[in-house]
Amino acid sequence: MIPEGWNDRMPWVPGNRWDLVAHRRPRPPRVSVIVTHYSQPDELARTLAALARQDHPRELLEIIVADDGSPRVPVVPEGVRLVRQDDLGFRAAAARNLGASAATGDVLCFLDADTTPEPAYIRHLSRLPALLPEAVTVGRRRHADLSGLAADEPIEAIGPRHELTEPAWLREAYARSGDLLRADDRSYRYVISAVLACSRAFFDEVGGFDETFSSYGGEDWEWAHRAWQSGAVLAHVRDAAAWHDGPDWADRDGVDRADEGNRQSLLLSRRIPVEGSGARGVLSRDADLLVVVPGTPSPAAAFVCADSFLAAYPRSAVTMDAIPPAAALDGDPRIRARADDVDARIVLRLEAPAVVLEPDALRAALSVLAEGDIGELRLMSSGGSLVGVARSRRAARRQKRWGTSAGHASAEVAVAGLHVMRAHPHVEAWLGGWGGADRFV
Repeated sequence: MIPEGWNDRMPWVPGNRWDLVAHRRPRPPRVSVIVTHYSQPDELARTLAALARQDHPRELLEIIVADDGSPRVPVVPEGVRLVRQDDLGFRAAAARNLGASAATGDVLCFLDADTTPEPAYIRHLSRLPALLPEAVTVGRRRHADLSGLAADEPIEAIGPRHELTEPAWLREAYARSGDLLRADDRSYRYVISAVLACSRAFFDEVGGFDETFSSYGGEDWEWAHRAWQSGAVLAHVRDAAAWHDGPDWADRDGVDRADEGNRQSLLLSRRIPVEGSGARGVLSRDADLLVVVPGTPSPAAAFVCADSFLAAYPRSAVTMDAIPPAAALDGDPRIRARADDVDARIVLRLEAPAVVLEPDALRAALSVLAEGDIGELRLMSSGGSLVGVARSRRAARRQKRWGTSAGHASAEVAVAGLHVMRAHPHVEAWLGGWGGADRFV
């Protein structure tokens, strides 16, 4: 849905609708390319040679090599900046942040030293971030065996002649989502930092890569999730092609894919508590849903409300203006008296204490907030009364940024088994699982 009054000259689009500005060609922005490197002199030379052949205006192109403590200082051509950090293990996240801190461009493009761009790469990848400050673009990473080939041979010629298999899971995900046009809370998995671009302003607002990641992989997905939650407009730019020297990580010899994959999944499960990524029962570091209960409910209403929401949505937190004494709620860290310190993906503000009798119906209703279009949801009882309003963190941050709620749609849905409770519900009936809604409403 396109909001009334919106036009394609605005610096934002509704939802994730980057297609609405697909026809626009902005004035070329000043771009800083940050090339992350560690002990790959041949690959670095090839990538820097390819960057010298870009069709983006040379005076608007800044190249920075961010070296992760290579034993030998990398050799870079005149005009290319070199920044280095100590070798304290695999610190690609910190190296990227170091490069970004030295950059002066309006658009940041991140490349790995072993990923060589075709001549139009920068022009294509920087277009959307130049139009939309929230745009995060990911190029097409292709694979080729480039070993032994001269660094100055055009990559657009030698890449296809030595091409290796492109990861099917990634290609299929881009096709299925319309190049991420239909993105959602789990689309972070398709954002690859080796071929990534965003505006400098948005990178600074989201924050850099998490430097606690100190082994291969995961830091780009964590950053992409954080960016999406901050309102990123995700787009895969298939015309922005760069060639990785060698196969995809999953196809490399000597890699224990199961062990490495498990390590990444365990790390991310604590940082990304969304359905399909977070733990099913183990508490995550952050709440995924915050339920805000107004007023000071009776001990019975406070208990049934909190217990029913936590049972339906274990990765949630429940806050009340004041937790009544004798409510049997003091043993659960997910229940607290203030909401100020909870930064949840979804905030549900109840009109009054409510009970969830059909958890699947509530989860299905809230699932639409995982997508890019709907940011606010009015939850109604089956009888037609308002129970609460749920709002996504993504929508809240975009509204704060642009001063309008037109960047997301609102919807209303009746949720079976969701009811505002009477002041003194029947606790024994709740605990025993007997009786119907008449015991609570």
